[in-house]
Amino acid sequence: MHVDKAKKRIAKLINKGFGGYPQIELAYFGATEDCATEVVVSFVLTEGDAPQQQRFTSTQDVRNDETIQSVLIKIIDRAKAGTVTEVAGVALPQKNIL
Repeated sequence: MHVDKAKKRIAKLINKGFGGYPQIELAYFGATEDCATEVVVSFVLTEGDAPQQQRFTSTQDVRNDETIQSVLIKIIDRAKAGTVTEVAGVALPQKNIL
């Protein structure tokens, strides 16, 4: 699937709002706010369940990586997600303080 088509499909699912469970949340992380090198997919089957997480990383921006965006669509489709959400922006990695 072309990256633009995948991004539009994900955005459309996010804009639908809450539609029940299962629920998938996408969170992007990177060294700068302009380049997300990691995406974390959190899956919650039913309300109150602990989320299951899967991470995908790339040396380039994962939001523009055709393979990763296609995989995200496949995960959403196979999970039959009722709700898809996205954490706004790109979170910077937290530094461990000892």
